[in-house]
Amino acid sequence: MTLPFRRSFIRRLAVTGGGLLLAGCAGLPFGLEKPDVSIAGIRLLDGNLIEQRFVLTLRITNPNRVEIPIEGLNFDLDLNEQPFARGVSNRALVVPRLGEATMDVTVSTGLNGWLRQLGELGKGRDKADYRIRGRLVTGSLGGFDFDRRGQVDLARLLGRFGERLDKGFGKGPGKGGEAAPPPSERF
Repeated sequence: MTLPFRRSFIRRLAVTGGGLLLAGCAGLPFGLEKPDVSIAGIRLLDGNLIEQRFVLTLRITNPNRVEIPIEGLNFDLDLNEQPFARGVSNRALVVPRLGEATMDVTVSTGLNGWLRQLGELGKGRDKADYRIRGRLVTGSLGGFDFDRRGQVDLARLLGRFGERLDKGFGKGPGKGGEAAPPPSERF
């Protein structure tokens, strides 16, 4: 090898190695571990035959020794490996170091999502497998992708929805027309 070729080769190797090092660090800012995001609860907010809205309570667990300031998040929720709902929030939240915090997010789903889940219930399944995946937006820390799987009691959730349809959303049982409180589902 000639001397100019060696210098060029060493320069290319240094640039490539530095680029790979930076790319590896970009996935988890400052060597932080990814926070864990899971579903802590779900309750039906309102809806009709075409669209239903839920409040999803997400639990964010921070395994790091520094707090994580969350500026927002976006996610997709699948039930029984079928797309069910999407959610987005710009709510700010600080997850304490070595701690956890919860965030309520409103999500919407349509008639197709419910019909697919009713089909699963008709097969005798009382639990639904869920998958929630998305991104926590953290501003100065960049962000963290998350992907979590678990189970939800499908029969109880769909049963609550049926009760709300029978009673009519937002119509109270009394003569004054006061709003009925939304049912809550915790799992």
